[in-house]
This record gives sequence, C-alpha cells and structure tokens, in this order.
Amino acid sequence: MLRKSTAAALAAGGAVLLSSPAWLPGRVVRLRMRLFARINGDEGLPFPHETYGGAERFEEIYGHPAANGRSKGAALSDLFWYWLAPGADIHQEHLEPGPRYDEVSRRTLALLSGTSAELSDAAARCTRRVLDALPADGVRPVRLRDLMMPVWAEFFYTLVFQEECPPEARKLIVDNAEDVVDALKCTRLRHMRRRDRLTRYLLRRLAAGDVPHELPAGLTRRQHAYYLQGTFFNTAVVQMSEAMAHLLLALAHHPDVQARVASGTGDDRYLSHVMNETFRLFPLFGVAHRVTTADIDLEGMPRIPSGSVLTFSYPDYHATGYPDPERFDPGRWETLSAKEAHHIPFGIAANRPCPAWRLAPIAMRAATREVLARFELDSPVSHTRSIPHRAPCLLLPRHRPADPRRRRVLRTALAVRDRAEDVGRSLTQLVLGTWMVLDAHRTRPATRFFAAHDTEGCPLRHAPAP
Repeated sequence: MLRKSTAAALAAGGAVLLSSPAWLPGRVVRLRMRLFARINGDEGLPFPHETYGGAERFEEIYGHPAANGRSKGAALSDLFWYWLAPGADIHQEHLEPGPRYDEVSRRTLALLSGTSAELSDAAARCTRRVLDALPADGVRPVRLRDLMMPVWAEFFYTLVFQEECPPEARKLIVDNAEDVVDALKCTRLRHMRRRDRLTRYLLRRLAAGDVPHELPAGLTRRQHAYYLQGTFFNTAVVQMSEAMAHLLLALAHHPDVQARVASGTGDDRYLSHVMNETFRLFPLFGVAHRVTTADIDLEGMPRIPSGSVLTFSYPDYHATGYPDPERFDPGRWETLSAKEAHHIPFGIAANRPCPAWRLAPIAMRAATREVLARFELDSPVSHTRSIPHRAPCLLLPRHRPADPRRRRVLRTALAVRDRAEDVGRSLTQLVLGTWMVLDAHRTRPATRFFAAHDTEGCPLRHAPAP
C-alpha cells in the first residue's frame, strides 16, 4: 500500500510539474501585481473609467490642461525613477511641465529631425551592419529584441554624434539599455555600474566638445550626460527595440502578412497598416500616469480633484471600439483612420506625446525591409505586450530554403524552451520585482528629490530633511 501511495504521489507531483507552464506563470503574475499594489498603496484613478465616460472620454481627460503633472505627488514616480536611474530628474519623460520641460522637449525634437530619406537611409544602414555580422548560412534561433538593440544603439549614436558608431560605444549603449529594460520587466536587478560606465563615457565626450548639437540650456554637464543617456540611449533604444520585436514577432506569427510585406518592396501603405495593428494590440506603453495640477470639471462627469493620480491604460483603450479586438487584422486599417480610432501608440498631442512619433515609423519600415530581404521569420512562442522572453524567433535565409526537418525540430525546441522558461521567469519576476518595489519604496527617489527641489529641479532654500 505504501509503495502504491508513494507512486501515486509521485505521479501526481509529476503531473503538476509538467502542467505548470499552463497555470503557474499566470498565477504568479497576478500575485506579483497584488504585492506591488499592496506595497505602493491604493493609488491612481484608472482610465478608461465608466464613471467618467468610458473610452469615449478617454482622450478628452488625458488631454485636459490640468492633467499635466508627471512625477511630483505620485508614489508610482518613485518606482519609475528607481528603474530609470541615473538622472531620472532630467529625463524628458519625467520632467514636470514648465520652461525646463519645454526647453528639453524642443532640443529633443530638433535632434530627432531629418528628412524621411535621411532617417530611412540611416536606419537601413545600421540594420545592414548588424545583420552583416550574422553567419550567412543555416537556420538560427535569435531573440528579436536582442537582435534589434544594437541596430538602434548605432542609429541613435549617429543622430547624437553625427558619426559612425564604434563597437565599444555600441556595447556601452546596449549594456545600459538592456539593464534598464530587464529591470523594468523584473527579470533582473539593476546593475548601476553598467549604467555609470555610459555616463562616464558621455561626460568625456561632452568635455571634449564631441556633441555637434545645441543641448538644453540651463543644465550642467552632468545633466546633459543624463539627458542624452536617458532620452536617447535608454528610452529611445529600448522602445525602438521593443517595437521592432513586436512587429517582427507578429510577422513571424502571420506568414501571409509577412509574405505580402516581403514581396511589396514599395508598399509602405500596407506595412503601415501592419504597424498600426501591431501597436494597437501590443502598445509599448502599458499605463501612463499623470497628476492633476487643478480640478478637472467636464460636463456630465464628477469633478476630478487637484492632486489626483490618473492612470491611463493604453491596452484597455486600444481594445475598445473595434470588432474582434483580439484578432490581428492589418486589413482593418484599409478603411479605418488612425486619427478617428481608439489608437494612440505615441500618446496624444495635447499631453506630452512621444517625441519620436514621426521618426519611429520611418525608421522601423526601413529596418523591417532590411530584415525581410534576408530572412523569413518563424516563431511558435507566445506574444504578450511585455514580451519578457525578448521574442524568440527563427531566422531562415530567404534565398536558401531550409531543411524542413531541421526547421520543425528547431521550432519545437523553441516552443518547449519558451514554456519551460516561462515558469522560471515568472518566479524570478515575483522575487526580483518585489525586492525592487520594496527598495524603491524605501529609497523614495522622486519623493526625496521634490522635498529638496522645486518642480524645475532647482534646490529649495529651506529644503526639509529627506
């Protein structure tokens, strides 16, 4: 009897273990969200919100002049400042509204400017350099975010320094960007030494006068280094790499769409539809928070008091107003106007839009065509907005047919590995994420900053003790 009961227990345990990829990650994610909410407190009025008009009033509230606070007064800010360190106080995404934000935003737009041909050529050239380093033969598994991050490291380096990116600078930028995004996704802890190495490099280049652009006025040299690091070599590199990973993974999952994009050399219109649908289903921004600096009174709605933290959910908003919103359908954009749809991949013009709203589609189209000119993409892995797995995918040389059997074996191995990694990764995210949220709650970087500085970042004469 004892042997039978032991065997039954082992069989049951084995069944639970084997089935864990199907049930464990989701439960761990829900547990992690509950822990985060408990640590940070019950903060934030979520939108879309039925009391405030649902999705139909989403952009009106988001664009209200009083919904313009960014960091001061929100516990969420401590967490984001912690993840984006160093220099979160000068990061364009987190500056409070005012002359400094206006100046930084103006300089960023100037640096990102260029003709469509210039931006497209630069993106294509950087993509070719990275792809040229890959072995030419055979099917190979890659992680799409890792494949694309050196592309955008080079691209933004060329914009900032107006010269070709040397390998050592590319490595510094990639190491910095990877460390930030992996911490954001709670798959690893912060490694500030990696980030500091890029800061020191930028300080040296600034001291040598190597940046041929007018940088924001009123900032110290270190603040200029943090501005370049945070805006271009952190957020820009991370967001473009994630955007390309989403786009290429969507193409890998939809061979008919991929074939049409690959064959339509000059069909930017269809590729733009594919990008719109990718951004709709997998927006780069999850939740944007704003702090109201005055009461918001809109007709037919309860008043939103000054000092409220508003949390705007891009995925929830993008899921409204469409038939079959869960279906990937680029064809819907043949008759659908992005301006009229519930679609804000780069935010809204009235409230701190992404400064790369023009550059990103141009550069992404060029990079996508370079990839598809060389490779067919195939992937059996899951596709979620956060893609913590970094988008595993098979690259198959387009002009050299792969052995079907080898392709099937590699595809199966990719799927099995992804399911197994999902279990370990979810537990890692639970542990590391909880630790970092607690550490951010303990150190309170944004709260301490605003206790000692005004919203423009100037020291207060009689600052309270942090």
